Amino acid sequence: MKTSRLFFVIALIAVGLFLLAPGLSFADDAAAGLFKTKCSTCHGANAEGKPAMHAPGLVSDEVKKMSDGDLTGQIADGAKSKKASHAFSQKGVSADQVKSLVGYIRELNKK
Repeated sequence: MKTSRLFFVIALIAVGLFLLAPGLSFADDAAAGLFKTKCSTCHGANAEGKPAMHAPGLVSDEVKKMSDGDLTGQIADGAKSKKASHAFSQKGVSADQVKSLVGYIRELNKK
């Protein structure tokens, strides 16, 4: 009896992961697409920055040290210096999209 319950739980977890995994991949693809359309023009395709434009790289120790809240604030409301015209929350980018961009930038910094 216990063996069949264990098998059932394992099968249920496997099915759940099978259904969830494509969604997670899609979320990564959506964040990458959003980065490409909203961020890569200034920050580069690989977030390496564009010195000629004075656009900083997002793959850096400075960004790694930032909290998610600070990074979210810069994307949603603009940088503290107000030199960058981010404020994407006022340009139709949702809070969930900003959160996905923060996650995407964190993943880029792990590579």
